[in-house]
Amino acid sequence: MLALFTRDLKLAFRSGGGFGLALAFFLIVVMFVPFGVGSDLNLLARIAPGILWIGALLACLLSLDRIFQLDYEDGTLDVLATSPLPLSGIAAAKATAHWVTTGLPLTLAAIPLGYLLNMPAPAYIWLLTSLAIGTPALSFIGAFGAAITVGIKRGGLLLSLLVLPLYIPTLIFGAVTVTKSIEGTNPLPSLVLLAGLTLFSLVIMPFTSALALKSNLKS
Repeated sequence: MLALFTRDLKLAFRSGGGFGLALAFFLIVVMFVPFGVGSDLNLLARIAPGILWIGALLACLLSLDRIFQLDYEDGTLDVLATSPLPLSGIAAAKATAHWVTTGLPLTLAAIPLGYLLNMPAPAYIWLLTSLAIGTPALSFIGAFGAAITVGIKRGGLLLSLLVLPLYIPTLIFGAVTVTKSIEGTNPLPSLVLLAGLTLFSLVIMPFTSALALKSNLKS
């Protein structure tokens, strides 16, 4: 798993496509918000948690099809399927590599972007914490969607339709955590629920992804 994880990291940084595209998209979404809603600083501060979380979610979605599709096209996925490493381990390694190259940079980029939206200073730690806890769920759920659509030509739209409904609970609890910190109420309950969703995804999604990969590789 470590060798596969390292390989995917090297490929992601060498190509730069998904890595740079996700950050650029995140930046564009956040910077365009003031043009759409106006320059009211109080309004921007209220909507900042939702905008940042939506931006991170959509940016993460952009590179999901690269998790398995490229390896499927060049035959690497078939070779990996015959290796001693179980398909669930392959899915977990690839989802983790996706988070390191996409979710982690988006988490770090959210801090300066939060400043652009006039987000109050006490909320930054909760924004960073919620994204650090929640974005792994986005990658692992996304890996499940990518496993279902692997081998389908132009399956990006189908992947989005499958994954977006599963992202909603993570989006809600992540944004609510930051919003409560801005309002001065206790954000811990929503953060705990967010952590529970992520742990559930980390445990379940590699096995569901393995079942989807097994079915697609046989066909």
